[in-house]
Amino acid sequence: MRPKLKFLSDNLVQQILDEAIQVICRLGVEIHNPAVVNLLADHGGLVQADKIHVKFTQTLIETGLKTAPHSFKLYDVLGNQTHDFVDDRIFFTPGSTALNILDYETNQMRKPTTGDYINYVRLVGQLPHIAAQSTAMIPADVVDTISDSYRLFLSLLYGEKPVVTGTFTIESFEVMKDLQLAVRGSEKTLKEKPLTIFSACPTSPLKWSDVTSQNLLDCARYGIPVEYIAMPLSGFMAPVTLVGTLIQHTAETLSGLVISQLANPGSPVLWGGSPAIFDVRYATTPMGAIETMMIDCAYSEIGKHLGLPTQAYISLSDAKLLDAQAGLESGIGATLAALAGINSISGPGMLDFESCQSLEKLVLDNEICGMALRLVQGIEPREDFPSLPHFEELLAEKHLLISDHTRKYIKEELFVPGVVIDRANRSRWQEEGGLTLAQRAHKEVEERLLNYQPSRLPDAVKKELVRLMEAEAKRYGQERLPQRIE
Repeated sequence: MRPKLKFLSDNLVQQILDEAIQVICRLGVEIHNPAVVNLLADHGGLVQADKIHVKFTQTLIETGLKTAPHSFKLYDVLGNQTHDFVDDRIFFTPGSTALNILDYETNQMRKPTTGDYINYVRLVGQLPHIAAQSTAMIPADVVDTISDSYRLFLSLLYGEKPVVTGTFTIESFEVMKDLQLAVRGSEKTLKEKPLTIFSACPTSPLKWSDVTSQNLLDCARYGIPVEYIAMPLSGFMAPVTLVGTLIQHTAETLSGLVISQLANPGSPVLWGGSPAIFDVRYATTPMGAIETMMIDCAYSEIGKHLGLPTQAYISLSDAKLLDAQAGLESGIGATLAALAGINSISGPGMLDFESCQSLEKLVLDNEICGMALRLVQGIEPREDFPSLPHFEELLAEKHLLISDHTRKYIKEELFVPGVVIDRANRSRWQEEGGLTLAQRAHKEVEERLLNYQPSRLPDAVKKELVRLMEAEAKRYGQERLPQRIE
């Protein structure tokens, strides 16, 4: 039996939905994209006199929910299926768009470089419990105007896993789409085998910017899956109560879903987000707060009630170092998310309020993800009945280390973590160097980077990716891309 966690009763889910619908139907949503405003108006949305506020209708919402798919699949650069976002299947993805990286040598945060990003891609490709890449950090050695496309370019060039990404500009979408077409070969194949998920973030409260609105239209046109990342902040940019925050999150996410489905009915979506409580003592948005995690799990319940696959930024930490707080918050988040059945769990590797990535923490979090994946398999009998023969063998042999039953089921039944998790006795730990968690994690990072095997993407496709990226860089005044690690 799969263990399951719920925070909301069915009645409370429906109350939240009803209130959210009232909010966007009676108060409306602020939309700064004329094409989206016109699209809503053409389908019955009520445009207000200022031309940026639109009141939704029950019919609009019902239409959007009716056409939104209940699941979709994701594929790697080679066209192999890696994800099936259905039911309570869970998949882990690193946190995204960090401004800093935690430097192991100095134990200080600094701006990432192209080399850091490539090492990240090389590492993620070898972490078995993390199913996708994300455009995890922003290299500071390229101009800002190409940072979105450049990260996707490096991910596709050096890695094989699908990519969770997004863009902060309207202009970047075109080349990011072309990079994907270079890998897939045609628009038809890209729609059939999605390679990326784009994050689309409304602005709380109840607003869609020109850029994010256009992202919804562009992704819908090409069948690129979208995850809606509403970010209400409890007690600041949202009601302080968890229920009030959930109403706002639902309203903002529903509005995005309607836009996507009007643009292209059947567009694949994830009911996602990155809400948080607001800690008034420090004016921070703690992602590791238990209430933040509760909101994540609860809005996933609402998404599942609507029959939609879900996403959340959870399983990450607000710590500044790879310390006990980092493990505590990430471990609790991964466990709750897994038990809640959140389909796409974003966060591994992240520190400092979603602003920093750590390769060493990513190695640790890979083990946390493995434990969570084992947890949701639950407990099932494996030729345990009748049990008498097993105990007869145990009493006769004095152990069951090499019994047929043990050898048959040990790999299925017991999760064996990598060396970053210390399970040696004290004397052996000392004999092997008495390494700290950070030292073990760094050693694992270095070994995996040495073992990296280049992407099996055909050379002709790699050359086309480079051509597209070089042309984009020159368009914005950067004549040469940073030297890449081959």
